[in-house]
Amino acid sequence: MNRLSRLVVLAASASMLAAPALAQDAQAIRTAEQLRDRAMAGSGAYSIVEAITTRFGPRPAGTASERAAAEWGVGYLRAEGFDNVRLQDFPLSAWSRGQESVEIVGRHAQPLAAVGLGGGEATPPEGIEAEAVVFETWQGLLDAPASSLTGKIAVVLQDTIRAQDGRGYGSSSVMRFQGPTEAAARGAVGYVLRSLGTHDHRFPHTGATRVGEGTVPAFAISPPDADQIRRLVALNEGPIRLRLKSTAAFQAPGRSQNVIAEVRGRERPDEIITIGGHLDSWDQGTGAIDDAAGIAITTAALKLIADLPQAPRRTIRVVWWGAEEVSQPAPAQGLAGARAYADSIANEVANHVAISESDFGAGRIYGLSLPSGQADSDFQKAAMRVLTPIGVLWNPAPARGGGPDTGPSVALGVPAFQLAQDGTDYFDVHHTADDVIDRIDPKAMDQNVAAWAALLWLIADSDVDFRAAAPTP
Repeated sequence: MNRLSRLVVLAASASMLAAPALAQDAQAIRTAEQLRDRAMAGSGAYSIVEAITTRFGPRPAGTASERAAAEWGVGYLRAEGFDNVRLQDFPLSAWSRGQESVEIVGRHAQPLAAVGLGGGEATPPEGIEAEAVVFETWQGLLDAPASSLTGKIAVVLQDTIRAQDGRGYGSSSVMRFQGPTEAAARGAVGYVLRSLGTHDHRFPHTGATRVGEGTVPAFAISPPDADQIRRLVALNEGPIRLRLKSTAAFQAPGRSQNVIAEVRGRERPDEIITIGGHLDSWDQGTGAIDDAAGIAITTAALKLIADLPQAPRRTIRVVWWGAEEVSQPAPAQGLAGARAYADSIANEVANHVAISESDFGAGRIYGLSLPSGQADSDFQKAAMRVLTPIGVLWNPAPARGGGPDTGPSVALGVPAFQLAQDGTDYFDVHHTADDVIDRIDPKAMDQNVAAWAALLWLIADSDVDFRAAAPTP
C-alpha cells in the first residue's frame, strides 16, 4: 500500500471513529427535543402540586404534616418507578407561631393585619405596648444612633420593588432577617416592617428572621396597613402607639427529612446531577408556589426521562428538601435540609456534575445560565437550540447558584446552573395566605418541565464537564 492509499484509509478510519460521537450528539438533541415537546403537550406537574397541597395543606418544617408529605412522597416516587428512593432524616428545632396580634392603641385605635416573622420570639404574656418610631427606609433605621430607640418599637415602611428576576426582594429581605437585631441594637423593644410583598392586598407575608440573642419580637404588616401608618404619621397628631402580642416558640428538639430519588445512569451511575425543590412551607397558605411547584416541575421532568426506553449515561437525582424556610438557632441559621444533604455528599463531591433547584414559583422560564466557561461552548449551543423555541433566552452571565437549597453543595464545589423563571408577580403571593394552587397556570408549569427535562437530558447523556470549562481563579 502506497503512502496515498494509507492516508485515504486513515482518513476513512478517523471518519468512522468520529461518526458515532457526532451521531450521539445529534441523537441527544433529538431526544431532548422529544422530551421538550412531550412536556409542552402535558407534563403532569400540576397534578403533583394538587396532591401535595390537597392532602397535606401547609407543611411547616418539623411538623407532622411535613413528615406525612415526605412519607407520601416516598410511596409516590417508588410507585412511579424511580430508583433508590429514600428518606434522609436530620435534627431540627421546629418553630410554632402560636397566637399573635398587632394593633394601634390610643388615638386612632385599630387592628392591623400582621404576622409574626418565622423563628421570632414571643412577647411577654401581656404583650408589648410602646411608641412607634417610623422609618420610611431601611437605611433610616441603620442611621439611627445607638440607644435612640430605647423602649420603643421600630417600624420600617420601605416597599419591595417588583422585578422579573426578584431582585427587589433580594435587596429588601435583609430588612426581615436583620431588622429585629438592628432594632434591638438601638434599644427597641419590638420591630415591625412592611411585608416584603409587591401587591396591595391586605394579607401579610411571613418569612424567616434571625434567631438568637440580641433580637426582639418581630412582625410583618400588610402593605395597606403600612400605608395606613404612613397616613397617620402625615396627620401629625402626636406619637403612634402599638401593642404587639405573640406566643411564638421553638418546640422540643425534633426532626425533618429530605426525600431522595434517582434515575440511575446506564454508563456512569456514580456521576450525579442533583435537582429538586423544597417540601416544607409556611403556615399561611398551602405552599403551592413555594415550593410544591418546584418539587412538581423537577419530579415531572425526571419522570419523563425515567419513562424513556434508555436511561441517560449519568444519574439524575431529585431531592425534595426539608426545612428550607425556618431559621434555626446559631450557628446554622437556615437551610437545614440543604446542609444535611451537602454533608452527605461531602466525601464524593467530585462525582457531582451539577446542581439546581426550582424555587421561584411556577412562572414561565425565560433564561438559562450555565457555570462559568460555557459561553459559546458546544454544550451551550446545543442547549439553546433545544430551549429557544419555548422562549428561553441565553444569559451570558455565569450562574452564581442554583437556588437556596443548592447553596451548601455549591460551597463544596458542585457547579450550578439556573433556569430563570418569570417572577414578576411571585412576591404578590409568596409567604402569604394566598399561596394556593389557584395561583398556578398549568401550561406555564408544562413549559417549565419542558425546559428542565430537555436540559437535564443534555447534561446527563453527555460528557460535559462544567469544572474543566471554568476559568482558573
